[in-house]
Amino acid sequence: MSGHSKFANIKHKKERNDSTKGKVFTKLGREIAVAVKEGGADPNANSHLKDIIAKAKANNMPNDTIDRSIKKAAGDANSVNYEVVTYEGYGPNGIAIIVEALTDNKNRTAANVRNAFTKGNGNVGSQGCVSFMFDRKGQIIIDKEECDMKFDDLMMVVLDAGAEDFSEEEDSFEILTDPDDFSVVRENLEKIKLPMAQADVSMIPQTWVELKDENDIKSMNRILDLLDEDDDVQEVWHNWEE
Repeated sequence: MSGHSKFANIKHKKERNDSTKGKVFTKLGREIAVAVKEGGADPNANSHLKDIIAKAKANNMPNDTIDRSIKKAAGDANSVNYEVVTYEGYGPNGIAIIVEALTDNKNRTAANVRNAFTKGNGNVGSQGCVSFMFDRKGQIIIDKEECDMKFDDLMMVVLDAGAEDFSEEEDSFEILTDPDDFSVVRENLEKIKLPMAQADVSMIPQTWVELKDENDIKSMNRILDLLDEDDDVQEVWHNWEE
């Protein structure tokens, strides 16, 4: 495992999001609404909803807010229908970027995403242009400060829970699963009260790219900031080693 710290990235994202919790909760509310429409309001019978609830809790979304979102989605037959759209493209110096959005207006979302790339000296490409550089995996991040278990003990627990890979970094542990096994692994770890800083199905870069030019770094941050501000954008994955 390289010296790149995924948890540092997550902490950076959380710090940035702490000032805009309302926006974050709105995005999570959309995901909850889609999951409820797809599979119903009972998390025990809807694994997708259960995964999103875990993701919401990892983002410090209060339980009553989660419950209200579920009830609202279940009781509003005329609520907006969102569809998932994915964009792929390049940031400065060829950084690979994947954007996943939930939208009720694809033209608006496409224009906003394209604008974010353009303002950061990047460009949107065709479907598949960068996704081959990523692996879709269930990813669980454990903050070392929140976990009392030693590496060897934790590794045995994680592998017994069904994970396919486990690694240690300076400030965190990373657990990877097959996407189809993610829900089961996460639930097994929840049963032993393992604290999770992140729990989600993610696109994991196969390689990481450094940016050394200050203008490139500013441009990349510009892209990420603009995408973060867009209510339609749910997830952004990239291979920039910040």
